[in-house]
Amino acid sequence: MKKKRAFTLLEIMIVIFLIGLIGSVIGYNMKGSLDEGKGFKTKQARIKIKEILELEMAKGINPEDLLEHPEKFLKAAGIVKKPEKMLFDGWGEKFELSYNDEGSLKVYSKKYDSWKRRKTALRGRDLEEDE
Repeated sequence: MKKKRAFTLLEIMIVIFLIGLIGSVIGYNMKGSLDEGKGFKTKQARIKIKEILELEMAKGINPEDLLEHPEKFLKAAGIVKKPEKMLFDGWGEKFELSYNDEGSLKVYSKKYDSWKRRKTALRGRDLEEDE
């Protein structure tokens, strides 16, 4: 009859080390995925906000009123369910609205632009320009 052999302390320590190593790699990769998701949400929200507010401007709305109370006009458009939440980027910062030199609406997020610069620097090449 064979005698059962227990695990040695060294074997248990190696297994725990490997589990920790795999967990840390997965955690590191998840952070990148979360930032990608936040960047995607922000990019899509910027596009939607700009399009909806430009439609409202086409109705003859005063541009200054639009900059002061964008949530009011997003709600009036009836396209967005929660307009007050849409005015925040993926990192929870409020979008900055302004007009550029040509007179078109600009929706800006500091966190998105810094994330995009970091991502560009890491990849060493230009990303697609979304505005």
